[in-house]
Amino acid sequence: MVRKPSMGRQKIEIKRIEQEDSRQVTFSKRRAGLFKKASELCILCGAHASIIVFSPAGKVFSFVHPSVEAVVDRYLSGSPATDVVSGGTVSLLDAHRGVNQRELTRQHTELVYQFEAEKKKGEQQQQLKKANQQNVPWWEGPIENLGLHELERIQYHMGQLKSRVANGISQAAFFPQMSIMNSIEMPDHYETKPNPNNPAMVPRAYGFAYGGYGGFDRGMTGGFY
Repeated sequence: MVRKPSMGRQKIEIKRIEQEDSRQVTFSKRRAGLFKKASELCILCGAHASIIVFSPAGKVFSFVHPSVEAVVDRYLSGSPATDVVSGGTVSLLDAHRGVNQRELTRQHTELVYQFEAEKKKGEQQQQLKKANQQNVPWWEGPIENLGLHELERIQYHMGQLKSRVANGISQAAFFPQMSIMNSIEMPDHYETKPNPNNPAMVPRAYGFAYGGYGGFDRGMTGGFY
């Protein structure tokens, strides 16, 4: 089996992202990556850093180590860090502040990653939900997503269903009454019954005629009647 040649890692062109949703997602990811790199730089190398970022919507995000005052004062004064001047010793307050700042930075980075993971998970669920809704007939989807035309069609079919149910109930109530009436035996006024006064109409049994009071049947015995 011949494998397709890989395109490798392609360089992304650096230009403004026109789609607003994609631009917002890219901003969140790049901001988290920037703050993570700054935190690693401060922890590994003992650097001081201060980063302020404004989002396209006007929100402010910042990363500072060890503090805003320390970074700004050092930048404005142009003096080296305190620990370098004093031979690697810093005050207890600055050390405590630096530890707290690093812990807050670590927590902030973890929260940013958790937020991005949950956001990505939510986007995947929305895409899956949207794909499932596309495979479901429109009349089985959420009613709040239907338009006026679809609602009118549902109303029409519901009216037809209501009429059919009403007719079915009427027929179910009528047919049992007809069954009861058919089960009652009605007298037959035209039924023909044998006349006891007419011997021809009286059936014979065992060679005796009912009308002859025990006389013999000549056809069977040849005797007297």
